[in-house]
Amino acid sequence: MLNQKVIAILYTTSHKRDVSGQLVKKNIMYIIELKERQDISTHKSLKYAYSQFDILLKDLRKKELPEDIIQSINQNVKEINSSTETDKNLMKLLNKEQTQILRLVRKELRLIPKNHYTFLWMALGIAVFGLPTGIIYGKISGNMGLLSLGLPIGLGIGIMVGMWLDSKVKKEGRQINAD
Repeated sequence: MLNQKVIAILYTTSHKRDVSGQLVKKNIMYIIELKERQDISTHKSLKYAYSQFDILLKDLRKKELPEDIIQSINQNVKEINSSTETDKNLMKLLNKEQTQILRLVRKELRLIPKNHYTFLWMALGIAVFGLPTGIIYGKISGNMGLLSLGLPIGLGIGIMVGMWLDSKVKKEGRQINAD
């Protein structure tokens, strides 16, 4: 019984049905693994960045991605795997490659990193809602020292809008686990 389940799982992952119902064998392309590095174990921030990049790749492997996107991601991973850089230069390379991948999946597939809108709208809330509110309080009271009263109001509004947008993206299944 167990062997039948394993065979069924392998069969369904390597074959798909076309519109007419015929089984079609499809070549599946995978995102390559990030090579383990021993030289990062002593650097806490580098180790964290490396693990975050690996988490991003694992999350992207769960998504159904077009071949050209996978090829581009694999190129970024190969760049890191083949690199001999250490410390600061490796951190710069990791950040550069992760940023390229995030831009690519955001532009092509509309996949958004976790808490993206919350952080974006936090700043927008302060600028769009907080400052004008503070200026209005300051003008009405005649004390421009109350300008700072609007900032937390804008911050709160921005966080609420950002969290709402992030929850919407998560419900649509377009959120990826990346920092």
